[in-house]
Amino acid sequence: QVQLVESGGGLVQPGGSLRLSCAASGNIFSINTMGWYRQVPGSQRELVANFISGGTFYQTSVKGRFTISRDNAKNTVYLHMNNLKPEATAVYYCTMVITTAALTLPYWGQGTPVTVSS
Repeated sequence: QVQLVESGGGLVQPGGSLRLSCAASGNIFSINTMGWYRQVPGSQRELVANFISGGTFYQTSVKGRFTISRDNAKNTVYLHMNNLKPEATAVYYCTMVITTAALTLPYWGQGTPVTVSS
């Protein structure tokens, strides 16, 4: 069984920073992609940042303020969020495409809420 566990969300004032973490555990052979999405009630889940072949992708609204990073030894992906704005308020989900002994499948974290408010 593969499990993704997120941490690091919470309440922060505008202009503040947060770091989200997502650790994968279980019978992992390899991790093919890692990324972060977010969702607000009534809207579709949207891609915030992910690793792509040769580099990283960022949604335009977060470029220069958010940074995605990874620790392959820990099967962990991070999202460093700086200069947060109220419109960043959402539930953030990590996702990884993971190969186990039998299959390659996408997995999702449980979601961690981020609220940017004064």
